Amino acid sequence: MTATFGLTMHHLGLAVSREDDARRFLDGLGYEFGELVYDPEQDVNLRLATGEALPTIELIMPGERDGPLTPILKRYNELIYHTCYESTDPEASIAAMEHSGLRVMPVAEPRPAVLFGGRRVSFHAVPGFGLIELLEAPSPR
Repeated sequence: MTATFGLTMHHLGLAVSREDDARRFLDGLGYEFGELVYDPEQDVNLRLATGEALPTIELIMPGERDGPLTPILKRYNELIYHTCYESTDPEASIAAMEHSGLRVMPVAEPRPAVLFGGRRVSFHAVPGFGLIELLEAPSPR
């Protein structure tokens, strides 16, 4: 089967109130951890966990004010709540999803993401699948 959406899996987004136990678990699986990064645009603290032959996990912790994690963490102590895909053309990827019959609803418009060196991210709800993050692929050099 051929992929038609132009998406490449990038990471799973794990919302946690505090990262201690999540890090302990991921460390036991062989993950390595990047630096903690604060994203003022989203008011969240972020850290990537990567490992050989393991899916990348983005640890997402609340910032100082109510933000996108507030309703999630009021209901759950921790939750993998989004899947991120990289795309060279996010608008074309959305159009391809819609052309296939999927409904794609914007949740957060594209904006630069500190964790990804200023590459733009956007969030979309896909009923029947869940919340996806689209990360612009790096420009070819």
